[in-house]
Amino acid sequence: MKEKQKTSWWFWLVLVIILAIIITSIVFTLQGSSETRNINWLNDFVTSTPNKLKGVKVNLSINGYMNIAGIYQNGAGNWIKFSIGASQSLLNSDNPFYLMLSTYLNGNAVISTQTSNWMGIVMSLLPILFMIIIFTVMYKSMTKGGGMGGGQGIFGMGKNRATQTKTNVKFSDVAGIEEEKSELIELVDYLKNPQKYVEAGARVPKGVLMEGPPGTGKTLLAKAVAGEAGVAFFSISGSEFEEMFVGVGASRVREMFVDAKKNAPCIIFIDEIDAVGRKRSASMGTGTSEQTLNQLLVEMDGFGTNSGVIVMAATNRSDVLDPALLRPGRFDRVIQVSLPDIREREAILKLHSRGKKIEASVDWHRVAERTPGFSGAQLENVLNEAAILMVRENKSIITILEIDEAIDRVVGGPAKKNRAMTKQDKKIVSYHESGHALIGLKLESASKVQKVTIIPRGNAGGYTIMTPKDETVFSSKKDLYAMIAGYLGGRAAEEIMFGKENVTTGAHDDLDKATHIARRMVVQFGMSSLGMTKFLTMAEESYGRLEGTYSDETASKIDKEIQKILDQAYVEAIEIINQHKDTLELLAESLNVLETITSEQIDYIDKEGKLPKEVVEAKERWAEESKKKESGDIIDIDLEDVKKEEAKFKKKSSETKTEDLSSETAKKPSKSDVVEETKKPKSPKSGAKKISKETDEKPKKKPTSKKPSPKKKDDDEETKK
Repeated sequence: MKEKQKTSWWFWLVLVIILAIIITSIVFTLQGSSETRNINWLNDFVTSTPNKLKGVKVNLSINGYMNIAGIYQNGAGNWIKFSIGASQSLLNSDNPFYLMLSTYLNGNAVISTQTSNWMGIVMSLLPILFMIIIFTVMYKSMTKGGGMGGGQGIFGMGKNRATQTKTNVKFSDVAGIEEEKSELIELVDYLKNPQKYVEAGARVPKGVLMEGPPGTGKTLLAKAVAGEAGVAFFSISGSEFEEMFVGVGASRVREMFVDAKKNAPCIIFIDEIDAVGRKRSASMGTGTSEQTLNQLLVEMDGFGTNSGVIVMAATNRSDVLDPALLRPGRFDRVIQVSLPDIREREAILKLHSRGKKIEASVDWHRVAERTPGFSGAQLENVLNEAAILMVRENKSIITILEIDEAIDRVVGGPAKKNRAMTKQDKKIVSYHESGHALIGLKLESASKVQKVTIIPRGNAGGYTIMTPKDETVFSSKKDLYAMIAGYLGGRAAEEIMFGKENVTTGAHDDLDKATHIARRMVVQFGMSSLGMTKFLTMAEESYGRLEGTYSDETASKIDKEIQKILDQAYVEAIEIINQHKDTLELLAESLNVLETITSEQIDYIDKEGKLPKEVVEAKERWAEESKKKESGDIIDIDLEDVKKEEAKFKKKSSETKTEDLSSETAKKPSKSDVVEETKKPKSPKSGAKKISKETDEKPKKKPTSKKPSPKKKDDDEETKK
């Protein structure tokens, strides 16, 4: 128990001074509240114009202000109330306002120099009362819990920000990370049955650190522990410790552990702990960040006991954490939560498919194959996007089409199908993406091609989805060369098909990725002629550094080695495309027709050496439509032209109705007239539709007319002849 802190002497000194000020103000306010004034000019008003003024009272206050109120009679004989407030200087006869008062104040006046001072007393005491309230609040906040550093601090700045959380998440709601779950299930079991471990002489881990890429389920695991443990669970973000005042972070750490010990056994979860637990350096000095970190180290495993409180933390930057924080006794366990493999992705997809109307024929293994490198959060987002697409298209069930589109949206953004693209641009993109796909087909170490499309998404005119044939932990030098060749395959295809002078800027992103892999091969992996020297560490790269500590001569050698690797991979890509140019042509033609081809269609082209059935059928439809266009059966017409033709037709119909309705020979617009008018449309615009002349013209209603007389009928027959 903490001893109650004694009140310091300066508090009593300030309190005595304030009380003295209050007593002095009251005494001086009550003194001299009544004074005798010589007001000769009011007597002049009374003697000059009597019976024009009633009930006049003049109040003179000790602070020099005057108020005159009463009732006077104006020229029309009406009695009017008045009240004049002015300075006491108006009593001087040389004041200009004196003449105006002498004009209106006529009649008897009652002069009183005694005023009530209660309002003045209250007004004079308000600032003092306000100071007392502020002083009391500051004193309580500063002394609570042992001063500024030991408690909540001024205005609650040092108050514990960790909130006690209750969640309904269970371990059954977490899929794909079974080994990580088993580590935490053991922790929950200790909290529920501590005696079993005490009898065995085991000590529960004081801290568990979960490290991994974003979206892999670290926070979700913490929520599952909170839902399963049945004990108090405090959660806080690492950025919530610090404020603008020095010492607030350390104060909040102390308060958090004080509250946790009161609720022991309990769990404290610190999300993004790298915000407060970064490595200390000589340049840090004794700043607020270091104070907060030192207090956290002491609370986790310091001189005092901390039994029953388990600290869990999550970060994706464990390399920046202070070594003192990671040692046993503080964070005894470090759990690596990595990206899920294909089996784990399949389990996560099945978990998130609960509660969604999904077609039973959906192959989750195929979907997992199409999503390499996806985190659990991304997989959940894929199914959510698929559900949104189902609603948008007014469907009742999610099919594989919506899931495929959702994957594409997560990878590259929404499709921009209406983006203007010339035939030449479309042809270039087709060959570019076919070059990527061809390297994946023919290079043994390359990744498997899952899908190729030339539909623009985001900033890309098209893209190729390639997945590793076998998801391995390590990549060999041969694998890295194959990856670089795959990225350069698009530029190689452009050079072969259009010439070296006609290559485009479409490969800029491919060059970035290829150069990054080549640089890491040289400076980090020791896969060049420079030997196994590591010129750039992973930690330096994570901090955004592109160069290590080496001389300019070494930097020049590194650049040459990077260029050498890129040149070798590019030459290999050129050779593969030249050897299989026919396959490249088939892939590009299929893309130009269908805009998107799947892995099955790509494998068919590679094995059979001909176009897939879907491409052939699409080309046949195009040929039939072209014939109809040439014969005039199908006319490309702009929507604006259609509206103009409809307006002309309605105008002619209205003119026809004004003629003799009894005549059956009223001229109708023939099909040839309509076709003749539409044979010369404007150049097709975006949104033009194909209109068939057989379906475009609707039979026009015959005008109703009275039955003609027999004589008129004979005349009509003669007219027909």
